[in-house]
Amino acid sequence: MVSSARSARVRESAGNLPVDVTSFVGRRHEITRTKRLLAESRLVTLTGHGGVGKTRLALRVASGMRRIFRDKAWCVSLEELRDGTLIAEAAIEQLSLGGPSSGTDVDAVVEHLKHREMLLVVDNCEHVIEDAALFVDSVLRWCPGVRVLATSRQSLGVAGEATVVVPPLQVPDLDDPPPPESYEQFSSVRLFLDRARATVPDFEVTEEDGAVLMRLCARLDGNPLAIELAAVRLRSLSLHQLEERLVERYHLLSEGRRGAPTRQQSLRALIDWSYELCSEQDRVAWARVSVFAGSFGLAAAEHVASDGLSRVDVLGAMHSLVDQSVLVREQEGDEVRFRLLHALRDYGQERLDAAGERQRVLGRHRDWYAEVAERFAAEWLGPDQVSWVRELRLDLDNVRLALDTAAHREETAPQALRLAARLTPFWGIRGLNGEARHWLETALAHVPADSPERSEGLRANAWFALVQGDAATAEPLLAEAADLAAEHDDEFEVAYVTQIRGMAAFFHNDLGEAERLLTDALARFQDLAAPHGEWFGSFALGLVKGVRGDHDGGIALLRECIEATTGRGELFWRSTALWASAHIEILRGASARAETAAKEALRLQRRLGNRLSSAFTMDILAWIAHGLGRDERAARLFGAASAVWDAVRAAPEFYASFRNAHDEHERGTRQALGDRAFREAYDRGYQMSPEAAVDYALELKRATRSVAPDELSATTLTKREREIAELVAQGRTNKEIAESLVIAQRTVEGHVQHILTKLDFSSRAQIAGWLAGRRA
Repeated sequence: MVSSARSARVRESAGNLPVDVTSFVGRRHEITRTKRLLAESRLVTLTGHGGVGKTRLALRVASGMRRIFRDKAWCVSLEELRDGTLIAEAAIEQLSLGGPSSGTDVDAVVEHLKHREMLLVVDNCEHVIEDAALFVDSVLRWCPGVRVLATSRQSLGVAGEATVVVPPLQVPDLDDPPPPESYEQFSSVRLFLDRARATVPDFEVTEEDGAVLMRLCARLDGNPLAIELAAVRLRSLSLHQLEERLVERYHLLSEGRRGAPTRQQSLRALIDWSYELCSEQDRVAWARVSVFAGSFGLAAAEHVASDGLSRVDVLGAMHSLVDQSVLVREQEGDEVRFRLLHALRDYGQERLDAAGERQRVLGRHRDWYAEVAERFAAEWLGPDQVSWVRELRLDLDNVRLALDTAAHREETAPQALRLAARLTPFWGIRGLNGEARHWLETALAHVPADSPERSEGLRANAWFALVQGDAATAEPLLAEAADLAAEHDDEFEVAYVTQIRGMAAFFHNDLGEAERLLTDALARFQDLAAPHGEWFGSFALGLVKGVRGDHDGGIALLRECIEATTGRGELFWRSTALWASAHIEILRGASARAETAAKEALRLQRRLGNRLSSAFTMDILAWIAHGLGRDERAARLFGAASAVWDAVRAAPEFYASFRNAHDEHERGTRQALGDRAFREAYDRGYQMSPEAAVDYALELKRATRSVAPDELSATTLTKREREIAELVAQGRTNKEIAESLVIAQRTVEGHVQHILTKLDFSSRAQIAGWLAGRRA
């Protein structure tokens, strides 16, 4: 009698879920996905790194779903449990089962639950993962009406398990920050504000605070625990002071909530907890991969971390650290990459220092990326250029770290100089000319005067100076490079220096000298059978000849370049030769051929992400539009090109021969439209997103969109949802929107709810802020 009365508590009670004492922010996507998976699978495990909010999310989902289960929702927390064999006993206690039973404690739990229909949350499984998996497996096997929602740093590995990786809260991109006033669109900022106001009730956000809030939350990785711990410090610090002191992360974020588990009393304690749960091999790998900046690939990790570990060991550690939510797994096309969040990286580096391994591991990191640069230089002139640019973009932070590691020391500066020089095409494509100069100049300052790498570095540095219109710096660099090349009898460098000198003459409109030098350089490269020099030479000499009036001779050289590069599957020099061909075709009045060549060039440049060349090409398409009397289009293209020129810190004024034609066509366009109409069209072009600008230049049907495809993919709003979002941003009510679009008000309400869910927002005002940010 006692037994049945006690067991009935599970059915009669509303469950034992703890009541929220603080507000719940964000997570609409994760809540929706978890609910959907629970409808399909009897076991769903929420995984993620410490402090990311797995428990809060699980309890939120369970609270929202308990009404659909006859016996509601219950929670078994394993947080304070140290012995996994006691899980069933803990479950009996927390579920208030009690009563006599035969067999093991697991049998007792199964006996009491086998006829129940309920959602069981099993919280914090990671430190007793094997016993937790056995317990959950038994419940699922013998209790068909029970569904389990587990939380763990790693999956349980039970048959039929579905997993949801709980990511950090949404943060802004610090490389492309939104307007300060749009800070509330980010769930991490909303959480910070909520906790800040709980800590300091009269806390207010001033106009300048929006940017600080976004930077703070981004630097805290959107980690809810870190955000909550940081917000507490507003009792004694201002927002600006808090941001300044983030470098003292572990000491600063040490004040936790009373009543929270010991391991959550500070961020440091939380990470210590995670570290202690790792195997020794995983700890070593964690410390070593902490030298990476940003994300990194498996091959790089195997090289950097394999000192004393086999590659198989490193692979196993990567898998284990991902499963334990120490490493974040990112899918980039066909490649899986890994990332350590800031706090976990800092912690790993402390461990690396404690082991006395920092410099040795950094050396392995530096050597890996030096080898990447060598492979890039060897393989660049072929069909893999798009994948190479993509790879280097993903690894740019690591390339920078390798350069910083090597460039400041005399013994490694030659390696840094070679690394930076070998990446010359990549720097140019991405418009990182100023950064290239920085690394080259830093390394040159530490490289011995007689180093064989010095000539290549000087020549590369001179080229980037010329691209930026800094001829005064380029000339002495070229002079020293020429002397060193002659001294070392380096025929390749002699040819390259001659070529760059020819381009310098061309940029200054000294066309006779440019043709002489470029003819000499091309002959040298042909004798050396060096494709890169030959294709550069064919493009440069062809353009110079065409600009000088030898249209046929110039086009012939450019066609040779286009045919040779097409045969190799090469895009960079082919697209460059195509826009040069368009330039010459304009000069001889062949607008149709010019437009065809320019659009093909732009398509190839888009594939490569070649911003500097696309600026030239869009400018030329503006000339063509003006010549055809399409002046409104010409003005918009001038504006779009100007935005790209600004982005890469270049301008038509840097290249005299190009500047003259640019000025002539822009002046003619302005005269045709009038100043006001020209400026309006120009501004519309300047304000287009890069993707939309290229679409417009190519005259694609989707050219009118204002948001790039990668931006849309992140939000996945349908056309109707975007339309309704615009009306919401205008302050329209659901009824007014329904009347405007001639649809039912309930339909509008459904669309608005979908928009809020997809954007992870909670108010209509946030939709307006998001749209304002996208326009900006």
